[in-house]
Amino acid sequence: MARVSLTSAVARGVFLLIALVVPLLVAPAGAVARPGDAGSYLKSMKRTSGDLWTMTVHSAAMGQDIPLQVLRPSANRAGAPTLYLLNGAGGGEDKANWLRQTDALRFFGDKFVNVVIPQKGIGSYYTDWISRDPAIGRPMWQTFLTRELPPILDRALNTNGRRAIAGLSMSATSVLQLAISSPGLYRSVASYSGCARTSTPEGQAAVRGIVFSASQANADNMWGPVASPVWTHRDPYLNAEKLRGTTLYLSSGSGLAGRYDTVDSQAPGAPPLIDQVTVGGAIEAATRSCTVNLAEKLRALRIPATVHLPTTGTHSWGYWQDELHRSWPTVARGLRS
Repeated sequence: MARVSLTSAVARGVFLLIALVVPLLVAPAGAVARPGDAGSYLKSMKRTSGDLWTMTVHSAAMGQDIPLQVLRPSANRAGAPTLYLLNGAGGGEDKANWLRQTDALRFFGDKFVNVVIPQKGIGSYYTDWISRDPAIGRPMWQTFLTRELPPILDRALNTNGRRAIAGLSMSATSVLQLAISSPGLYRSVASYSGCARTSTPEGQAAVRGIVFSASQANADNMWGPVASPVWTHRDPYLNAEKLRGTTLYLSSGSGLAGRYDTVDSQAPGAPPLIDQVTVGGAIEAATRSCTVNLAEKLRALRIPATVHLPTTGTHSWGYWQDELHRSWPTVARGLRS
């Protein structure tokens, strides 16, 4: 596996850059009462078009309704597993989401799987916050995704109870954190362009910057001040042992411009090309370093993982679409086991 030659000083600079400039990469029926965990329930479910459905689930932990986009198998829907597909820093509340930026709807059209995409979560890291924040309240996404939502989905979609989870950028860290918080809940985890080192000074700086830039929230309300033990408790690198037994897929580009870093190949609503190449390149170089470090930790622990480290690629949607395709055989294998 190739190493990324970043000195600690350069790496620190890159992470601080992430903290400052992530916003440049963020693009501008009747109720059915079915109880979930501690008062959560399915509020509505309707077909939008074809295999695309819209669901609304009330989260008791967050005291609000959570909209979900759901891709269902075209036929013989009963007994399919479920893939939770998380958006990035915008939480799907902006144009930078899986359905608008990728071919996910078409890609999963012939797959026997339910794909569930939450349409909230901006700047939240899809985690449980320890305190209420003036900007975004008190997100409780870990509770929602691991305790409230699964039984509701299993009943509403008549699933087989098997789950996988995948995410990009901010949520590429989140999916690893969710997996270590509930070992065995997800049979497969795919992390595209994320960073598992959340408790180091550089990791904290990046997380705090992403939280603030996306939502103007204070990450002290998420995991506490710098010295809080919550930061290490939620660090997937430090807790990698809890990933044992999970089918893992990790990927990151190198930060060098590639096939999607041209005017003709940019996704609709993408940031200016200069930002995609320079800012997106710097961010992807940092996530590459993180991905290499986690892969090495997993290898030292003798925990198998499929790792893809292409020689080019910036922090942008074209590459994440490719990784969604590339990772599917791995994810599907875990769902079958």
